[in-house]
Amino acid sequence: MDFAPYQDQSPETQRTLSPPPRPSLDGPAGRRSFSPPNGRRSSSFSPAPALQSPVKPPPPSQNPWVASASAFGNSVFGNHGDIEAGNREDRLNEFETSLPIRLDYEACLAYLLLPPAGGVLLLIAERKSDYVRFHAWQSALLFTAMFVLHLIFSWSTFLSWVIFLVDLGLIAFLTMRAYRDADTLDRCEVPFFGALASRILDDE
Repeated sequence: MDFAPYQDQSPETQRTLSPPPRPSLDGPAGRRSFSPPNGRRSSSFSPAPALQSPVKPPPPSQNPWVASASAFGNSVFGNHGDIEAGNREDRLNEFETSLPIRLDYEACLAYLLLPPAGGVLLLIAERKSDYVRFHAWQSALLFTAMFVLHLIFSWSTFLSWVIFLVDLGLIAFLTMRAYRDADTLDRCEVPFFGALASRILDDE
């Protein structure tokens, strides 16, 4: 029998050797270039540098809408309020009064200066402004009637306080209207007493 350990020739010599690698048909120039291990391309395929835009982008800034809105508010509302206040003062200074007081302030005194006493004092002192005299007449007539009501219901503490609160409400409302309507000379007439004051003023 023929055993492998006792063979006189090595079996490697009988094997068929692999053929040597054949060169590529395209030659060395036809081989593909692979990316280097660090991920960068070969220098032969480096792209051209990107052209920068001739228009430089604006630097980042705050929201332009907020700035424009604030500027709009300051220019419109602030200036508008100053102009309107100045126009009102100019119009009121055009009205002539007997006292060295502006028209709207003097009309407010008809209700703030202890009515009906303030109205009576303005009727004596003021001779030039019909607007002030109207509020003086209305204050004198209205709060004289309220004073009579205080005397009638003086026996009731509750009713006296109710009439007092009505007095305060009338004083606040009529003072506000006398100040606000001064530039247009509109007359805020309370029922009965306002019409009576207008008739007395027209007959003067």
